[in-house]
Amino acid sequence: MKAPSLPVLALAAFPSHHQHLYYIQQLEVHVAQFPHVQEPHAHDFYLLLYVTHGHGTHTIDLIIYDLQPGSLFFLMPGQVHSWSLSADTRGFILFFSEAFYIQQYPASRLAEYPFFNPSNAPVIYSVPAENGLLTLLGGIYQENTAEQPVPNRDMVVRAYLFLYLELSARWYPHQSPQQPAYGQQHIREFGRLLNEHFRNEKTVGYYAERLSLTANHLNAICRRLLNKTASALIHERVVAEAQRQLKHSAQSVAQVADALGFEDASYFTRYFKKYVGQTPEAFRQHQNA
Repeated sequence: MKAPSLPVLALAAFPSHHQHLYYIQQLEVHVAQFPHVQEPHAHDFYLLLYVTHGHGTHTIDLIIYDLQPGSLFFLMPGQVHSWSLSADTRGFILFFSEAFYIQQYPASRLAEYPFFNPSNAPVIYSVPAENGLLTLLGGIYQENTAEQPVPNRDMVVRAYLFLYLELSARWYPHQSPQQPAYGQQHIREFGRLLNEHFRNEKTVGYYAERLSLTANHLNAICRRLLNKTASALIHERVVAEAQRQLKHSAQSVAQVADALGFEDASYFTRYFKKYVGQTPEAFRQHQNA
């Protein structure tokens, strides 16, 4: 059986005392406990990230965003992301399921938040320091870490969460300073299609046709917004999955090649070496050294 093309993490994958309805942790602790989250993956839940210290990059649906103090990120279920963080990065990370939210608030409200609109950037920068948001996350964290049973804990956490989202929406710019929504929509849809089909489809033409674009137009959008060609992004996704399987599975190189849609293992080896600079065998040996 072939491995999934992309890890899709569930709330159950993270320790929680609350029936996997929500999870909160200090960012530095979360990163230390789950180092694999730096690699590309998706979730089946909502994610909130508040960065208080440190720097880095946060890649969401192929678009790279600066990660800096005071930045707030918002991810919907199914979005693909990864990050690269400086060692001094600090903050809070919060996961919650739609089921947790709608026990007290209407599901339609989630779709109305601008940062959960696929046409908008999933980040807010330059939020005033005295915004009250960090206090709300601190309140959720305290509720979550209380050793003794706390009456109505989930109701209080939902109230904190609701206020956090409502206040964040106030600070969201009416027009995103990021790339135009037109290009972002195509890039995000390209990213979704790529994660779904990269094993079997590795041509720009396939994805351009699915997006009702020409290959040249898709390449132009990718160059303008990501400074990379669509072809380069396809190769990066294939190589990233190859590296993940070589690093985390016991499959042979031939099995990895087959799982990635390569009929010839020797061609896969040449392909991998072209983009990584070493053979799959050498890469695996280096990872296990």
